[in-house]
Amino acid sequence: MEHLPGEPSPDPAASSDAATAATAATAATAVTADALPDVAPQLRGLRRRRGLTLEAAAQRAGLSAAHLSRLETGHRQPSLPTLLALARIYGTTVSALLGEIPPERDPIVRAGRSEPVEADGWTYRQAGGAGRALQALRVHVPYATRADIVRVHPGEEWLHVLEGQVRLALGDAVHVLDPGDSAHFDSLTPHRIGAAGRGGAELLFVHTLMQSPAAELCLGDGVPHLR
Repeated sequence: MEHLPGEPSPDPAASSDAATAATAATAATAVTADALPDVAPQLRGLRRRRGLTLEAAAQRAGLSAAHLSRLETGHRQPSLPTLLALARIYGTTVSALLGEIPPERDPIVRAGRSEPVEADGWTYRQAGGAGRALQALRVHVPYATRADIVRVHPGEEWLHVLEGQVRLALGDAVHVLDPGDSAHFDSLTPHRIGAAGRGGAELLFVHTLMQSPAAELCLGDGVPHLR
């Protein structure tokens, strides 16, 4: 390149370093793309199993239908934010989308390993394994008040009363459950759970909201903290 009078002379070493860095970046991009598993069949299969059209899934993920189509046919590689969005929509994890095999889970939950956690007066212990589609808790429920928040969210809930009485407001109906009684309902139905007596109640609680923190289901909006 011609050097004009008054301009600093180009540094050959800097030019060489820039060229080397550009080559390395290109190579790294190629390696990353080659190393990323082919997620196209997974994306297409999950969408179809969820009963979503291409347009509906793309709208939920904030993508265009054309872009999602290219991802499903392998013509484009998804970014991490896109994988996260699609994993949430399809009810799975990024690890599962990438074909990673999770470590074997211990099927036994020992009582001594589960520390009580408190949120807005509810105290609960994990009674099932983490990361499962079903989340099981043993819960101490405080006395019900009119100020308790009504919950509405996707999924199902099942509860079984161990001690005390539980007041379950389900839609327009209110039920009082005694020890040994159970309830199983669609949690899109507005619901509110509390103890019927001031001493509280103990219950087993199972829900299907794998992606929601336990403390945010029916345990209130406060930040959970160890007791």
